[in-house]
Amino acid sequence: MRTIIFGACTDLGVHIDGSRLGPVQLMNDLKSFYNGESIMFEADKNVIKSRNLSDRKKNEYEIDNFNQNLYKNIVDKIKEEYFPIVIGGDSSVSIASALASAKANVDVGLIWIDAHTDYHTFESTTNGNICSLSLATVNGYKCSDLRSFYDGKIIQPAKTVIIGGREIDEKEKENVKYSGVSIFTDKDLREKGIDAVIDEAFKIAGYKTKGVHVVFDLDIIDPELFPGVSSPSFDGLTEEETMNINAQLVKHIKEILSFDLVEFNPLRDIDRKTEQVALNIISQIIVAAERKQKWEQKTYY
Repeated sequence: MRTIIFGACTDLGVHIDGSRLGPVQLMNDLKSFYNGESIMFEADKNVIKSRNLSDRKKNEYEIDNFNQNLYKNIVDKIKEEYFPIVIGGDSSVSIASALASAKANVDVGLIWIDAHTDYHTFESTTNGNICSLSLATVNGYKCSDLRSFYDGKIIQPAKTVIIGGREIDEKEKENVKYSGVSIFTDKDLREKGIDAVIDEAFKIAGYKTKGVHVVFDLDIIDPELFPGVSSPSFDGLTEEETMNINAQLVKHIKEILSFDLVEFNPLRDIDRKTEQVALNIISQIIVAAERKQKWEQKTYY
């Protein structure tokens, strides 16, 4: 299994500009470190982005087109036995990547590391940012227009785990409450311990599945320390806690089928602080994925 990086350059899923630039910056940073394959996908530059907070379906058509293209390419590469790493872009790109993993691998679990639950629907959304509908879409909870290109099995909510959730809109709470997903808040991480939470997450998401797709949203970090995100949620994790989560993910690399890092916004960063954390996360995953490749080759032969 070879590693491939997809740059998903779009911020159409959020009214704030800038996260479309994140993949370019991070992939440039990786050039001295990563010699594997990479593909860059850019949203149509002729699109006039809607930023209207009263528009409940902002840029829906354009996002669907972008995700359809990204999805098809990821599916093809997984079938060619690549390990895909997607660098976003806003988290609407994870609709494409998570469903691609579900299509190619058939039965997968999902670990969604995020300050938000992203379980809004077109009816419940308060700002029309489609990034906040992304997990609901992947779990098959309404939002069918956002997965119009998909004809596989959805990722079951019972095999979906949200880690670090600390900000849930009132209208979103009902969606999450009856969804069947498991949630570990930032409080759980501190009380139970990060290693215990990650272990439990893999037990849930990995139960009777081929493996797990991981989405790592950088807004889990405290924006007062690392401001380079489009949707900051205050009282977040420290750098040490964040990197400890990633270290625990690395320990489970044999169970991870695909990985996303999303929501780095260089226009909001200060002194490249968030960029460095993002780069550290991706670098560790790449090294772990390459170890996984060597292990699989050794096992096979």
